[in-house]
Amino acid sequence: MTDSPPPRILSIAGTDSSGGAGIQADIKTIAMLGGYGMAAITAITAQNTLGVQGITPLTGDFVVEQIESCLTDIGIDAIKLGMLHDAGIVAAVGEYLGNAPEARGVPIIHDPVMVSTSGARLLQEDAVQSMRDTLFPLASLLTPNLPELEILAGHSLSDTGAIIEAALDIAKAYDCHVLAKGGHTQDARVIDILVGPEGFLMQFDDARIDTRHTHGTGCTLSSAIATLVGHGQPMHHAIRLGRQFTRAAIENAPGLGDGNGPLGHQAVRRLEA
Repeated sequence: MTDSPPPRILSIAGTDSSGGAGIQADIKTIAMLGGYGMAAITAITAQNTLGVQGITPLTGDFVVEQIESCLTDIGIDAIKLGMLHDAGIVAAVGEYLGNAPEARGVPIIHDPVMVSTSGARLLQEDAVQSMRDTLFPLASLLTPNLPELEILAGHSLSDTGAIIEAALDIAKAYDCHVLAKGGHTQDARVIDILVGPEGFLMQFDDARIDTRHTHGTGCTLSSAIATLVGHGQPMHHAIRLGRQFTRAAIENAPGLGDGNGPLGHQAVRRLEA
C-alpha cells in the first residue's frame, strides 16, 4: 500500500461504446492523471466517431445506488458530472448529492452535456430546468461549451462580451465558477473564460488545433479538472493543467474512425507545472 493514496474521483455520466467520450474518456483521463476512477453510469449509448446510434438510460434510483456504493465504501474526493439524459436522473442525483452527509463539501465539476459532437441530443429538453434547480446549486464549477451556454442563456451569444455576461449571470445565480469554453467558435484561437460570483477572473488562450479528432474533448477536460482538484490543486490551476492535458491528448489523437475521432489520452505522460 502506498503512503499517499490517489484522489478518488467519481464520474457520473453515460458510456461511449467506441471509447472516445463519456465514462470511458473520464476513466482514461483520471488514470493518466494519477487518480482512482469510479463510475456511476446514467445511460448506455451505442456510438462511434460518426454519431450516436442509440441510447438506453438507466433509472434514477439505480444511478443513485451506484453513487451510494462508491460514496459509502471507497469515498470520494471529487465528482465529475456529465451526461444525465433525463429529468428523472437529474432529480434523483441532485436529491442524493444534496442530502448525503458523505457528499458534503466534495467538489463537483459539472459538464452540462446536452448535445454530442455529432449533434445528437444527450439531455432531454425538460431536464434543463431540473438541472438548474437541483444540480447547479451544488456545483463548484460548470463547464458549458458555447451551444450549451446559449441554451442556458436562452439566446445566441455573438461576441466575447455577451459570453462573459451570460457566464456571469449563471455564476452569480448559483454561487459557482463557470468556465465558458470557446472550442465551438470559428475563431483562430480557442479562448476559455473563467468567471465567478465576484466577476471575471481570467481567460485561457491557445491556438486552435486543425483537426477533426475532438470526440470527447469536453469529457476529458472536466474529468481532468476534477482529478486535479482532487489532488488539491486550486481551481484556476486545475483548469490550466486540465486544458494542457486535453490539448496534448488532441495533439496525440490516434486518428481512429471515419468521423470525429477520439483523443490520445494514453500518450500524455507529463504536464508543465
